Amino acid sequence: MLLRRDGGAPGLWSRITTSPSAGWGLLIAAAFVAVCGGLAIWTRQQPLVAVGQVMNRTALVRVKLLLVDQAETNRAREEVRQRTPRVYNLRGPVIAQLRASLENLPKALANVETVAGLAEEVSRQFRITPESLAAVKGFVNDGQASQVWMERVDRLMAMLMRKPLLDDLSYQRQMQSLNTAIEARAAGEVIGLIPHRDVMSIKDPDLGRQMIRFAGEAGFEGATLLAVASRLTTSPEATYEFDEAATVQQQDKAAAAVPLTVRESAVGQTIFKRGDVLDPAQLELYKQDLRAYQQQDSQRWTIWLRNLSLVAAVSAVALAVGGYIALFCPRVARNPGRTGGIAGVLAGALAVACVGSVASPAAMMMCAVAPTVFVAVLLVIAYDQRVALAMSMLQGVLVCIALDQPIGVYALMVTGTGVAVWQLKEVRDRSGVIRMGVYAGLALAFGTVLVSLIDRPISLPALRQAGVDAGWAGGGGLLVGIITLAILPTIERAFGITTGMTLIELRDPKQPLLRQLQQRAPGTYNHSLNVASIAESAAETIGANSLLTYVGALYHDIGKTNKPEYFVENQSGGPNKHDKLSPAMSLLVIVGHVKDGVAMAQEFGLPRSIQHFIEAHHGTTLVEYFYSRARRQAGEAGRGPGASEPPQEVEYRYPGPKPRNKEVAIVMLADAVESATRTMAEPTPSRIDALVRALAQKRLEDGQFEECDMTFRELQTIGESISKSVASIYHGRVAYPSTSVIEEKRA
Repeated sequence: MLLRRDGGAPGLWSRITTSPSAGWGLLIAAAFVAVCGGLAIWTRQQPLVAVGQVMNRTALVRVKLLLVDQAETNRAREEVRQRTPRVYNLRGPVIAQLRASLENLPKALANVETVAGLAEEVSRQFRITPESLAAVKGFVNDGQASQVWMERVDRLMAMLMRKPLLDDLSYQRQMQSLNTAIEARAAGEVIGLIPHRDVMSIKDPDLGRQMIRFAGEAGFEGATLLAVASRLTTSPEATYEFDEAATVQQQDKAAAAVPLTVRESAVGQTIFKRGDVLDPAQLELYKQDLRAYQQQDSQRWTIWLRNLSLVAAVSAVALAVGGYIALFCPRVARNPGRTGGIAGVLAGALAVACVGSVASPAAMMMCAVAPTVFVAVLLVIAYDQRVALAMSMLQGVLVCIALDQPIGVYALMVTGTGVAVWQLKEVRDRSGVIRMGVYAGLALAFGTVLVSLIDRPISLPALRQAGVDAGWAGGGGLLVGIITLAILPTIERAFGITTGMTLIELRDPKQPLLRQLQQRAPGTYNHSLNVASIAESAAETIGANSLLTYVGALYHDIGKTNKPEYFVENQSGGPNKHDKLSPAMSLLVIVGHVKDGVAMAQEFGLPRSIQHFIEAHHGTTLVEYFYSRARRQAGEAGRGPGASEPPQEVEYRYPGPKPRNKEVAIVMLADAVESATRTMAEPTPSRIDALVRALAQKRLEDGQFEECDMTFRELQTIGESISKSVASIYHGRVAYPSTSVIEEKRA
């Protein structure tokens, strides 16, 4: 619709009450407040701090607490664990081998007369001398070891089971532990606790003397005592080995039995102070204070009052969003789907900020800022810079309310969104999106350092924290650029838009549809190039999207590739195919190029914005040539028998729709002017200007511009631009004399 911009905007209340989508708007607002209010309430109940962070504020205990001192409890339990005896299992094969060796010694020596007749292994292990040989043989009874010998061996084995022999590494570890005994086990059964004084190492220098003492206590004496002790000390093996699994189980059981250490925290006690580096004990106390405060019946009214305040603040933001849309975004306000889309984007970004901050408080700077910047990027691509800035700033207010962030963080969000919107005025290439992410990241990192130095006491921990937060914020800005680049096609489909990047790809002459147009309808292709050039210049003069206009003009006549020979620009002399057709049949062919073009565009996946150029570049205009021809034929038939009624004008009009934006309206006018200019015998600038004005006035009076928001001033500016562009293309030329004339003059 053509608008006279000389009146003020209607009031917000009148727009709300008269809009047919007001009901949907109220439902969307209610859902928005419910979701965002719930997120804000839930997030405020979470401890949004992490160990190692430098605190921006001081927190005090609000409720008298009996608190578990987890650190002290853990210390006591760890001490009990260390004092719990370690478990060692008897090495049955080693004991069995020793027993067999000692029990069989008398039998092995029974028939040996001299030391020289001994096996080398027996001689080495027992260090048999003539004296010990004779002594051991004294315990032979009927070729077997005597009962006395066997009893002494039994006593010695029992002593070895009570006097563990460990490998040197296990012995060292055992002696360094806090416990003073080991738990000895045999085949899973507990033998008992054995004090450290009875534990020996296989590398103990005093091992030989200890083994002699053991053998003596077992009843061995004289030469047999030395032989038995030698067996125990020659290549000694550990009689017990460490059982790690059983030890850990015993330690866990003992630690679990230690009672919790409980202490009292009084109201007003400091949890942490501004500038403190949060430690685990402070974090645990802060969490318990939060839980206790929320569960205390006497504080219910304060909690409810705070929650209602949060909902009221979110409602105010929702009201601001709705008011801005109603006042400055009429195409959004008229479409509940678009309104719901913006509300969903804001609520989704808030959910990401809240959930991310609760899950990882250390990364809160990125979680708080990056979603807000992403909202700005999304809306500047989908709508324009003004909408993006307004909505992202309101989104920043929501995030600060939900995460309890100071004004410095809000300023940081404004900085990030401002840089992103500034860089993404038009998305023409991938490097532009990445550049936006880099610039936004740098701005956020620098701004974070400034905010941190303002909000926190300046100290080395605070400077380190500022660096960490700057890294998170800068990384968030860069991440926004990467995500935007990855999901850009999805954004275009979701919002029904076409970015400059896609348009640049579509204007490539190697695109399949344009290649078909070049090959099958070269005249139409040249016509489209001329229209695109003319329309692009006109769009620039009124600030419309010149790139969209150019690309739309390239594709506006692709439907002519189906029947190119029926269109005059593709006819190279010869009879006109329409001469053999009735006006009604010719009409079907001419009008059909619009329908065919839309079908081809859908088949090849052209964006909806380009499809609108194809379907609306003729609007509902009259196909004048064939309408006049049909009326003339009807008039001639009316003079004779079988006369028919003349056709109605509505029958010879394009089906539409009419242009819904300025860009399509410009292409409509440029298309008509370029086609009409081709028929002019002498296209002088004055005649072209008159033609443009006449065609523009005709389209205006025909109502073709009713659905696009074009003003009279803009229409006049567009006409002037088209006149200049067409005159530059079809300017008059000097008539050069032919070669024969030149030769005659020379003669």
